[in-house]
Amino acid sequence: MNVLGVVGWSGAGKTTLLERLLPELRRAGLTVSTVKHAHAGFDMDRPGKDSYRHRAAGAREVLVAGAGRWALLHELDGPEPVLPDLLARLAPVDLVLVEGFKAHPYPKLEVYRPALGKPPIWPEQPDVLAVATDAPSLPGCDRVRLPLADAAAVAAWVRRAIVPAGQAVAGG
Repeated sequence: MNVLGVVGWSGAGKTTLLERLLPELRRAGLTVSTVKHAHAGFDMDRPGKDSYRHRAAGAREVLVAGAGRWALLHELDGPEPVLPDLLARLAPVDLVLVEGFKAHPYPKLEVYRPALGKPPIWPEQPDVLAVATDAPSLPGCDRVRLPLADAAAVAAWVRRAIVPAGQAVAGG
């Protein structure tokens, strides 16, 4: 499975880049799934909805299905699941984009904005292969530098570096 992490500080634009990158990758014929890490507890359900009431009453898993979409909510009693276990639950696709999980060892693209005043991640993590940035230059950066505002250029790099020709498995 081809996996690319999209990492960076909060507010750097990871989600915005993913929103712009996904259509570019789809136009190139790739099937793409995403995994998003939530640092705090989260809830996809709203109080009062039947699925929320099922979970509140003690259901371990609640599967919600309708026309065009289904979702499985799984309640955890133990530690947070690790990324390989989560990836194993996904249907086969050409590429999985992972937002977060920056400590896990997989190829990464860092979204870096110097204006945030935060240090870059790439100097400390050798698995950061490229940096998408709005900076005109990154002195000392030995990684591929990509224009953050150009989703097509980022998508082209992803296709070359992460999903090599002939390795797309799921088709468009």
